Amino acid sequence: MSPIRHFLIAIQFFTRIPVTGRLADWVGFSPVMLRASAAHFPGVGCVVGGLTALVFFGLLQTLAAQPAAPWVAAVLSTAFSIWLTGAFHEDGLADTADGLGGAVGRERALEIMKDSRIGSYGALALMLALLAKVLLLGLLTQAGGAQQAAWVLFAAHVTSRLTPLFVIHTLPHVGDTAQSKSKPLAETISAAGLLAGLTWWAAAMALAISMAPSLPWLAGVLGALAGFAWTWRLLQQRLQGFTGDGLGTTQQLSELLFYLGLALAL
Repeated sequence: MSPIRHFLIAIQFFTRIPVTGRLADWVGFSPVMLRASAAHFPGVGCVVGGLTALVFFGLLQTLAAQPAAPWVAAVLSTAFSIWLTGAFHEDGLADTADGLGGAVGRERALEIMKDSRIGSYGALALMLALLAKVLLLGLLTQAGGAQQAAWVLFAAHVTSRLTPLFVIHTLPHVGDTAQSKSKPLAETISAAGLLAGLTWWAAAMALAISMAPSLPWLAGVLGALAGFAWTWRLLQQRLQGFTGDGLGTTQQLSELLFYLGLALAL
């Protein structure tokens, strides 16, 4: 039952979905279990992406006669996903943009990224990322239809939660470990953990491909990999490692470029 317990810890850590009462007692908790839960990052993407896609598709069906339906559905489903995750990854994107947007040294960048206040770089990055996400989802709906766009949204959430595992596996954790939320996840991401994450991703992608076989899925995956590669290089050059904010940035850029890759291919 350990994989189920680790998956539920990941759900508790990365979403607002409650794991409380007798269920929480059964799941238990330890630093070792929290580290093991990182392998189920893509599984969290299945839950968040699946629920968000249902909201998106439901709104499209309800507003089908309205010309602005794709944009309204994209805005409201994005708002739902942000609420569901507590803006966990968006916060990381904003902090990373503030820390690495200017020409500052490594130590100063880490100090800025720990500051809870948002600066001009962070505000602009957050605004542009959300705007791009909404516009791309609307564009994908126009290009491929409501059902296919919903499956793209689902697959993007899963894929974008796989790429941070490779950041954890290949870069050292940096920053203030005593205050870091990512350090417990960063200490031991083994090859077995990566395999578990890849299994989640492969199962989710197989489902999405079977439901929307005509989409150019490879273009979306390549887009997500491009987002991962760019973020990995930035973190390695500027920080010589990663922080929790860097993982959030990896997720956000991978998701956005998954949409963009598919949109360009279509």
